[in-house]
Amino acid sequence: MTASTPPDLVGRHRECALLDELVVGLLAGESRVRVFRGEAGIGKSVLLEYAVARASRATVTRAQGVEADMELPFASLHQLCAPFLTQLDELPAPQRDALRVAFGMAVGDPPDRFLVGLAVLSLLTRASENRPVLVVIDDAQWLDQVSLQTLEFVARRLLAEAVALVFAVRDPDGKGTLADLPTTQIGGLDVASAAQLLEATLGGRLDKRVRDRFVAEVHGNPLALLEFSRGRTAAELAYGLDASTSPWAHGTVSNRLERDFAARLASLPQQTRTLLLIAAAEPVGDAGLLMRAAASLDITADAEPAKTAGLIDFRGFLRFRHPLVRSAVYHQADLEERRAVHRALAAATDPEVDPDRRAWHAAQAAYGPDEDVAAGLEQAADRARQRGGIAAEAVLLERAAQLTPDAWSRGRRAVAAAEAHFSAASPDRATEQATLAELCPLNSLDRARLARLRARILFARSRSDEAAPLLLEAAAQFTVAHSPLARETYLEAISATIFAGRVHGATGARAAAVAARASGAPPSGSKAADLLLDGVAAILTDGYESGLAALRGALDLLAQEELPTREATMRWLLLAPVALEAFIHYAWDLHAWDTLATRAVRLARDVGALGALPPALIYAGGVHIHYGDFAQAARMIDEADAIAAATGHAPHKYASLVLAAWRGDADAAAGIIEGARASAVQRGEVSLLGAMGYIQGVLFNGLARYEEALVAARSGIEHDGFNFTGLSLVEHIEAATRCGKLDQARSSLARLLDLTHATDSGWAAGAGARSQALLAEGDEADSLYRTAIEEFGRGGVAVEVARTHLLYGEWLRRNRRPALARDHLRTAYEMFDGMRADAFAERARRELTATGEHVRTRVAPSASVLTPQESQIATLAADGMTNARIGAELFISPHTVEWHLRKVYTKLQINSRRALPDALAGAPAS
Repeated sequence: MTASTPPDLVGRHRECALLDELVVGLLAGESRVRVFRGEAGIGKSVLLEYAVARASRATVTRAQGVEADMELPFASLHQLCAPFLTQLDELPAPQRDALRVAFGMAVGDPPDRFLVGLAVLSLLTRASENRPVLVVIDDAQWLDQVSLQTLEFVARRLLAEAVALVFAVRDPDGKGTLADLPTTQIGGLDVASAAQLLEATLGGRLDKRVRDRFVAEVHGNPLALLEFSRGRTAAELAYGLDASTSPWAHGTVSNRLERDFAARLASLPQQTRTLLLIAAAEPVGDAGLLMRAAASLDITADAEPAKTAGLIDFRGFLRFRHPLVRSAVYHQADLEERRAVHRALAAATDPEVDPDRRAWHAAQAAYGPDEDVAAGLEQAADRARQRGGIAAEAVLLERAAQLTPDAWSRGRRAVAAAEAHFSAASPDRATEQATLAELCPLNSLDRARLARLRARILFARSRSDEAAPLLLEAAAQFTVAHSPLARETYLEAISATIFAGRVHGATGARAAAVAARASGAPPSGSKAADLLLDGVAAILTDGYESGLAALRGALDLLAQEELPTREATMRWLLLAPVALEAFIHYAWDLHAWDTLATRAVRLARDVGALGALPPALIYAGGVHIHYGDFAQAARMIDEADAIAAATGHAPHKYASLVLAAWRGDADAAAGIIEGARASAVQRGEVSLLGAMGYIQGVLFNGLARYEEALVAARSGIEHDGFNFTGLSLVEHIEAATRCGKLDQARSSLARLLDLTHATDSGWAAGAGARSQALLAEGDEADSLYRTAIEEFGRGGVAVEVARTHLLYGEWLRRNRRPALARDHLRTAYEMFDGMRADAFAERARRELTATGEHVRTRVAPSASVLTPQESQIATLAADGMTNARIGAELFISPHTVEWHLRKVYTKLQINSRRALPDALAGAPAS
């Protein structure tokens, strides 16, 4: 860009210093983000211009939100990315395809908006390789929702790229748009600076009392000060303004400014006002479109009077001096004038090139219900959905419903609008549209869709069991309508009750399973889903033994089923949590857990489903905890938390809790547990409360605080939930035997054996054998411990293999067999020490010491230990992945990968990728 002189900004030294620092960092190759917040006219746009002028050695790209353009998906993002689209083919294929579909350049499955965000990040990063990139976004509050969400995602993923994002947003309170990004609040000018600005625009000095009064009235708003003085002299203002006629008399500063602009409009020729109205209703700035619309209204394109009045300027095209001018022009016109202008714009818009904006203009021009216009909006909504613009789809469908004359069609479109609003995370608007739909006649399928939507809204707001009856009702209605959605909705109802932590009772999982089995619902179209429902329902109604065969059949299909479309993949990802819970807690199958969790992570990565990736990573992290690979588990949990934060989702606490418990970090676990408990209570996730029994049982057993473990594990057993009963029983049996509560231990053992006898699982067999050993004596106990070690090994549950060596060693020492005890205790110590299961390792060390063996205490890891993300990146690089491939895997840019690798090299004291495998083999685990 051409270098320009930064504007001299009166009273903005702090803000200019921040921007100077931002630009210096950018030119040095560092990422920067800054959000300027404040009311209209406070000077945000001028600060953006200052940044642009300072960044003369950077490539600058811009986007500006326009209120009239808020509902068109990716409109602002397309504007911002346009200069870089020649580099689109250099992106990884999934990112390239996602961006092409989002921008309407290709047809394909609707892209995940976070994959689009990664594509934008990659595009900006590639552009920055030649020259730093400054992205300037003005009036961010008026960007279309998906563009804003995408840019927010990009801002949160920047780390080591020569890219800076500077936003200006009209959000004085800082409670809405772009929350939690680095923010500067812009207030009014101080009295001295405001006086300086005001007097600089006048032909003389004002009376100090008049000046100070006005500065106070406008709260130091620079635009108000400038507009107040425009065209007036100090002499004219000597006695102040007539409050009865001045547009400055009442209201907020923004309202007063808009009224002042409106007053200037009144003096313009009618044709000029109409020309401005066309420009206000047409947000793109397309000069040809403006002229065609003006010609259709017989308007001569004379904008000079508006320029003289200070309302517009020309920078290659007609441009309003401030968004408030656009607002004043549009709202000052009467309804018929606006309709006429939108009608002209619709006629002038090419239906092939820009059908969506044409449909929107036609809708704004409509006098009342019009099926042709409504159908055009519905088609535009479908195109928005195909591009991943769910928020835009929702608004277009909502307007289509409003303009639909036929009540049946209006109801159908209102249902679709409600579903789209819910998918776009707008449950309040979804509820409004659902209420409107209920006022219309609906067929049986639409009534079922509406019932399911009501339940989903309720479940999203609270994980309580109130949603299950509504889902069951919806499933029954789908069954009557012979819809394949019936069985899927029954499975969803069961899933809701599992999250709510209820098995029994009228709204529990068992009642949902009974209803599903009795429904006679038609096949869903997915054999895996149907077998999964059969298996889970059988477990809940007839006992887990009867459901295992169906679960086994579902496993093969879930692991291998072809998923030809993104929609099919997303449906699979929705099934995965229910399947995983069943295989973990009823089949006791760690290998199945690994298979399904690994596929879930892979599928979520492949289609860019960042909403589904964090829970998939959490399940995969749980696998590695049980494999004893705590470092890999920590890497997955860390990535899940980072992605959840970048996408605005709450973090998933379960795996962090389990990992902290197995590590034996009581202080860390206590904080996580209390936070998770509060969240579970707030959201009604009773299942998480049930999990606490198992988690605290592991923690306190590891710390040898058996009384506390006994109480905690008992709460997990008594909890009426689908999950964690078996695992809690294992913890309770160990704690009870250590506390001398043998009757309690025997009771829990009977329940555990009943839950494990039918499955051919090494995990289940090992848990049963070891728990029996704790209550046995002599040769029987000895044999059971050995069996448990063998079975846990067959099941791949390394943490339980180590724990069984510990318990066996403790038993051997107490039975005066120190030599053999030392062998098992040493094995336990080495395994736990290698895992960094510190509490259990300390237990083993104490026992070894009691046998007379000296144990060298492990030296705490030095500061060179890698963070989970550094470790993950280093491992992938050591496996031969390129930076670009690693970035695509982890949803970060290649520059961020390289930045992390440089830190890895420093910590490991190496200088190349070739040295990574050997260095990682000797590096301390994180």
